[in-house]
Amino acid sequence: MTDASPRFRSVLDGFPAYRPGRTPVSSAGKSHKLSSNESPFAPLPSVVEVIAEEARSVNRYPDNRAQALTQAISDRFVVPPEHVAVGCGSVGVAQQLLEAVGEPGAQVLYAWRSFEAYPTLSDLAGAESVRVPLRGETHDLAAMADAITPSTRLVFVCNPNNPTGTVVHDEELADFLDLVPADCLVVLDEAYHEYVRDEAVPDGVTLYRDRPNVGVLRTFSKAYGLAGLRTGFLIAHEPVAAAARATMLPFTVNRIAQAAAIASLAAEAELLERVDLTVKERTRVREALIADGWTVPPTEANFVWLRLGEQTVPFAAACETAGIALRPFSPEGARISIGDPEANDAFLAVARGFPHRN
Repeated sequence: MTDASPRFRSVLDGFPAYRPGRTPVSSAGKSHKLSSNESPFAPLPSVVEVIAEEARSVNRYPDNRAQALTQAISDRFVVPPEHVAVGCGSVGVAQQLLEAVGEPGAQVLYAWRSFEAYPTLSDLAGAESVRVPLRGETHDLAAMADAITPSTRLVFVCNPNNPTGTVVHDEELADFLDLVPADCLVVLDEAYHEYVRDEAVPDGVTLYRDRPNVGVLRTFSKAYGLAGLRTGFLIAHEPVAAAARATMLPFTVNRIAQAAAIASLAAEAELLERVDLTVKERTRVREALIADGWTVPPTEANFVWLRLGEQTVPFAAACETAGIALRPFSPEGARISIGDPEANDAFLAVARGFPHRN
């Protein structure tokens, strides 16, 4: 025997694994998890019934093509079924797309800070990340357009942006898309689209229709309240959707997830009433923070962003002591999900007592 070890890819040296949102631990009182942008609401009773019934069949593999779910998405968004691909959450579909475009020499471009999975997934796909700094807490689309090269295969535009909650508007996004070469894929990551109330924010499903190099990511994890079942989807023209389907891990969307997503689409009107409650809480939380002296950028997602700089870790620790888990991005700031009123009040109490103002 020798002391040799199995060989792995060099990209794994010092590789930062994805960090899920912390679950709060409190020695006294109630804890609140505001770290993962989850819906504070349990699934609707009609969806729970479908989940329970489908659980009787988990000895059988799911439909790998997810035909019933694909058709339901097709019907809901009035797009051809061939334009739909599903995956393990929208991040799973993003990975499928990166696997389809990534290879040595290929570049993936995105704003930074944005969704923290973009760098790791790009690295794993063998592509080079090009990060363009935010301007005013949102995408600097002019700088992003300038950063595109012949090597750029894919551009992510996270709208609303995670973790800042900020948005880009119709005209500026259309102008940007006009500058992107036809052989470069633009992925509009709209995981939080259902929370948008700004009428100037474009709907990617409308934008994609006459742009063959544009795809739209959506998820059932956030507004639909199915984070634990991991179901997302892509809407894009057939060559793009076909590439995402080709790189999907077989059976990656389980049968309970497929059934629950279909049931959630059927109950969408009732579900979106809950989204309205979250949006009202979002407004209340942001206005309370501003009244207490915090600078909080406008947000169209189900979270708020505080740029705390070097105070990020102490602020997160203060929240942790109070039984509140948020998502720190040190040394930049913290993202705080909008929970139920009790959780939001607990967070606001900590923020009000914190000696720093951003």
